[in-house]
Amino acid sequence: MKIIILATISAAILAIISPGTEEVYDLKITVENLQNSKGVVQFALYNTDGSIPDEHYKNYFKIDKSRIESGKAEITFSNLPKGIYAVNILHDENKNGKIDKGFILPKEGIGFSNYSSISLTNRPNFKKASFELNQNKIIKVKVIYM
Repeated sequence: MKIIILATISAAILAIISPGTEEVYDLKITVENLQNSKGVVQFALYNTDGSIPDEHYKNYFKIDKSRIESGKAEITFSNLPKGIYAVNILHDENKNGKIDKGFILPKEGIGFSNYSSISLTNRPNFKKASFELNQNKIIKVKVIYM
């Protein structure tokens, strides 16, 4: 009987002093149909409303790059807390980490989660690009060349 009481007390103390376990998940992002295999694909992950558009990549939560193989690239962000996220993709052909532009439009491919086209009337924003991460997830993002 004493062992059961001690075990119960020990478990209760451990529950009080142990930090809470946070739900974490993996997010795999894939892109296909890149127009060439030059450079790398930059994957920027956002978790704050109003953080995109982020033309100079200053508001991201996490960022990473991946090689291009056969017109495709992918990355996995691991151990992400449960929450709301959005993705921004840059086909960074010259590996300079920024969006190169012509007169107004990007010269390199860009993409956002939940977007199949971008225009003056369909500008990227966090609310439209966002999705809930509450389990391990794989998403595809379309890269748009203007």
